[in-house]
Amino acid sequence: MPPDVVAARGVALARRARELDELAAALREGPARTVAAYVSIGGEPDTGALLEELRAAGVRVLLPVLLPDNDLDWAVYEGPERLVPAGWGLREPAGPRLTPEAVTEADVVLLPGLAVDRTGLRLGRGGGSYDRVLARLERSGRRTALVVLLHDDEVVEAVPAEPHDRRVHAALTPSGVHRFHH
Repeated sequence: MPPDVVAARGVALARRARELDELAAALREGPARTVAAYVSIGGEPDTGALLEELRAAGVRVLLPVLLPDNDLDWAVYEGPERLVPAGWGLREPAGPRLTPEAVTEADVVLLPGLAVDRTGLRLGRGGGSYDRVLARLERSGRRTALVVLLHDDEVVEAVPAEPHDRRVHAALTPSGVHRFHH
């Protein structure tokens, strides 16, 4: 996909974020809210505009830091200039690490994925990093909104499932919000 198309879809994704009640609340309430997100890579929907919009609203944005065992630590997003190259082509925040448990402070968790089905089952890349995040959130007992960011054609009828898979509440694409009831 050409870079200008990727950027335009990223801006559309950020615009659509306001249609999702949980993200609209975060943008309205700013410093009272925490959103765990990620820096997109490769063919993923561009998250740059959304990260900047959240940060500009005063939202505390947490970004993942990949640990050697594929678990995720977290650090506060302080702008694109404070991202550093990491393994697997990732870019991570340069600031202090907060611990893997920091994600349980989030009101909303934005997840990467390859696809999501009509029931909210998310297909990840298979590394298990976000499976651990979702399990950690479930153990915390918090009612965190789980939102996968996808391209429009990645909302599909069905995806392969494993017993440990957990469903998301919504998918956000450049053309709209898809809600899942479970």
